[in-house]
Amino acid sequence: MLSTALGRFRMVGLYEGISFLVLLCIAMPLKYYADIPQAVKIVGMLHGVLFIMYLLALVHVTIVKRWSIIRVIGALIASLLPFGTFVLDARLRREA
Repeated sequence: MLSTALGRFRMVGLYEGISFLVLLCIAMPLKYYADIPQAVKIVGMLHGVLFIMYLLALVHVTIVKRWSIIRVIGALIASLLPFGTFVLDARLRREA
């Protein structure tokens, strides 16, 4: 999976999607309902790093696979929606 640009993109997308869900479903409730703001600081930082890695992997796979601008925009939108990267991964897996 890590030997190709698409494989690396899919892997980073998986981790980015997980970190986004952890941020939304665990860290944010801990901050606002349990008064534990450290959870958002830690998970938010991790998610930020993974998001940047996702963008870099997207640029790399776009160059290697010559993705259209529509596909790139779709991948960007997927990264902003909960479960979006998982849906994108399922579509990419079907194409491969």
